[in-house]
Amino acid sequence: MATLGLSEADKAAVEAFRQDVVEPSRTQLVIVDFWAEWCGPCKQLAPVIEKVCADYAAKGVKLVKVNVDENGFIASQFRVQSIPTVYAVFQGQPVADLTQARTEGQLKQYLDQLLAQLPIESDEKAQLQEIAPLIAMGEEVLAAGDAERALSVFGQIAEMAPDNVEVASGLARALVALGRLDEAEAVLDALPADVARNVAIDQARAAIALARDVKPVADLSSVQAKVEADPDDHEARFELAGGLMANGDRDGAADALLEIVRRDRAWNDGAARAQLLTIFDAVGLEDPWVSAQRRKLSQILFS
Repeated sequence: MATLGLSEADKAAVEAFRQDVVEPSRTQLVIVDFWAEWCGPCKQLAPVIEKVCADYAAKGVKLVKVNVDENGFIASQFRVQSIPTVYAVFQGQPVADLTQARTEGQLKQYLDQLLAQLPIESDEKAQLQEIAPLIAMGEEVLAAGDAERALSVFGQIAEMAPDNVEVASGLARALVALGRLDEAEAVLDALPADVARNVAIDQARAAIALARDVKPVADLSSVQAKVEADPDDHEARFELAGGLMANGDRDGAADALLEIVRRDRAWNDGAARAQLLTIFDAVGLEDPWVSAQRRKLSQILFS
C-alpha cells in the first residue's frame, strides 16, 4: 500500500496493517474481519468467526479485526462497501471472500478448502512432521506382532498428539491385538467429532468389529473335516474362516471366505463377502495383501 500523501493517522494504520496482516500472511492464513461498533450483523458474526479462528489457530489461521470507522483507508483499499466483510489473506493478497460464510460449518468448510490448497505453515504441520517417524515405528512394531510394545509407543505419541487420527488408530489396534476391545472402543469414542470420520479410524473400528465377530476354535481339525466331508457346508467353512482369523492366519481365512463366495456368493445374504471386506478394512486398504485379495475377489465376482 502506497502511503504518499496520507495523513499521519492513515500512515500509522497502514503500518499496523502491515505488521498485523501482511507480514503474518507470508506463512499463515490471515482472516481479516471488517466491522464497526454500530453494525448489528457484525456483532452476530463476531463470536462465530472468533471461535472458528481460535479452533484453527494450530492449523495456521490468524484473525485480525479491522474497525472501518478507525481504518477508512484500509477499508477503501479492500473496496469494502458493506459490513461485515471478511477476506482471507495469504502472502499479502486476498485469496478468498468469506463474507457469505455466516455459520460455523460454512466458515470451517471454506477454511478447510483453503488450507488444503495453500502452503500454510502451522504448529499442526510441524507436529505431524515430528511424530511421523514415531507413528511409522509403532506400525512396524504392531505388524511384527509385539502388541505390548506397540501400545507403549502409541501411548507415548498420544500424549503429544491426543487427537491425531493415525495415533488413535494405532493405539486402538494395539489394544485389539491384546484383546482389550472395550478400551479400544473408548479410545475412538473419545475423539472429537470432526476427526472421528477418517480412513485410519475406520480401520481401527473394523479391527474391533472383526475381533468381536471371529471366535477362536479349540479344534480346527474337526471343522476342517466337516468342510472336507461337505465342501458346500458354508456354515462350517465360515466358522473355519473365523477360527483361522482368530488364530492369526489371515491367508487361510481369506481363502475360506473366497471359496464360499466362489461357490455361493449370495449365501447368508453375502456374509462371506461382507466378512472379507471387514478384514480388508481392518488390515488397511493400502496394504499390498489387501490389494492381492481384492484381485482374487474381483476375479471370482466378474468371471
